[in-house]
Amino acid sequence: MAESVDRASVDRARERITGLIRRTPTFRATVPTVRGAVPVIFKLEFLQYGGSFKVRGSLNALLHAEEDGRLDDAGVVIASGGNAAIGAAWASRLRGVKCTVVVPVTAPDVKIDKLIALGADVRKVGARYAEAAEYADELATSSNALALHAYDLPDIVAGAGTIALEIQDDVAEPLSYVIAVGGGGLLSGVVAGSGEDDSIYGVEPSGAATLHSAVAARQPVDIDIDSIAGDSLGATKIGSIAWDTVRSRPVSSLIVDDDALIDARTLLWEEFRIVVEHGTAAALAAIVTGQLAPADDKPLCVVLCGANTSMTSY
Repeated sequence: MAESVDRASVDRARERITGLIRRTPTFRATVPTVRGAVPVIFKLEFLQYGGSFKVRGSLNALLHAEEDGRLDDAGVVIASGGNAAIGAAWASRLRGVKCTVVVPVTAPDVKIDKLIALGADVRKVGARYAEAAEYADELATSSNALALHAYDLPDIVAGAGTIALEIQDDVAEPLSYVIAVGGGGLLSGVVAGSGEDDSIYGVEPSGAATLHSAVAARQPVDIDIDSIAGDSLGATKIGSIAWDTVRSRPVSSLIVDDDALIDARTLLWEEFRIVVEHGTAAALAAIVTGQLAPADDKPLCVVLCGANTSMTSY
């Protein structure tokens, strides 16, 4: 049984990290879709330090560990395809501790370059996230470093949930949150931080659909990754916290193909001059393709969660 993450955990995370991270804005816009123009609220989380929401969870985890005396000179170890590692490296630099990150050999250069610039010790292991994670676990055990997880750790999830609290400060009415899903940490955090009247939609590429596959099998299952968004949504199994989340509260699961990701990403650039990762664009793709339309009483709120990408990768 995964350790639960509730609203109180998210509130405590907000108390820890407020003033140390960017308070990212929301932006109301109208986007063209196959159903016609649709109003949305964008949460511009790609403006966060490190270029993605991951800083929130990593910083919360480090500060919590400091409170409990669990953080020392051994620093932290994390396995990640890129963004979670960047978040951990940024938080570690802020707190003055060593950060070792283990990435698959397929991790994009733009993320590796960022990690090196942040002072992280970068180690490339395996072609899949699972292989990198196994090595990271062994390294954390042998070095006595604080082991962080890209998405399946309560402090990481609670930190991500602070996004929902900020959105509620900006928008008083109930919302339909639209979240890109990889391992499910962002999804779980938003569920924990959202209101009872809010609706939650998780969106994944068809070639990296950990949540959708788990729902179909009624349990988490390993999948093969075959998507242009695999560099950011490359988890091969939904996290245990995320799985407990979707079993405890209704969460709708939607999938989109890679062409829809590319179209949504291009739309963000052409309409708003916003550059995001393909994985981030998944959330908007569900709306552009007409799978998801706004309810009269619940505006669609799309979390644009990361932008660690190359300008030439369209």
